[in-house]
Amino acid sequence: NRPCLLEDKVDFTHELSVIVARNASGETMSYTVVEMEFHPTANQVEYVIAPARIDPELHQRAQELAEKVADEMDIVGLLAVELFLMGSGQLLVNEVAPRPHNSGHVSIEASYTNQFEQYLRAILDLPLGPTKQKTAAVMVNLVGAEGHTGPPIYKNMEQVLAMKGVTPHIYGKQRTRPVRKMGHVNIIDADVDQARKKAEKVKSKISVISYE
Repeated sequence: NRPCLLEDKVDFTHELSVIVARNASGETMSYTVVEMEFHPTANQVEYVIAPARIDPELHQRAQELAEKVADEMDIVGLLAVELFLMGSGQLLVNEVAPRPHNSGHVSIEASYTNQFEQYLRAILDLPLGPTKQKTAAVMVNLVGAEGHTGPPIYKNMEQVLAMKGVTPHIYGKQRTRPVRKMGHVNIIDADVDQARKKAEKVKSKISVISYE
């Protein structure tokens, strides 16, 4: 009963993201292409997998496209460029975000320069830091559990902290509610598939609840 926009359905196989850094001098660098897996009903990212499990030629095309978007927009700072990968191999730009982004959080543990340091370098027109990944990584979003609203309790945090290569990041929000982003956990491993398996184990253990 109100105006809306109806778009054609896009039959994509993967949703990808590239973080591009660009300073006022025009120096541009992009991070590793990451792959995003979404919750089937909440329309929210559950896992970010770095590097994306795609072939090198496609990886390069995704980075080049993201850098072109950043240059055309004359961005200073960071630009997250989200992409749909079609079955034909075509890449479509789905969304852009001019800021540090959820899809770049893996850089905290996995990259030589994390996205937050890079953001400061870019806006201060300093030389950009290397964006190469040191290791494969997967991020798991921590969201509020269904049926829980109030001061957060991070259930089974001790078990997660005992796991090798696992680092939780808590956002300090004072109240949780269902599917609210409350933090994330980064998992690093030399093998991306092993990191993905470990991420699933992390997700099955930790939950954000409240007794209020």
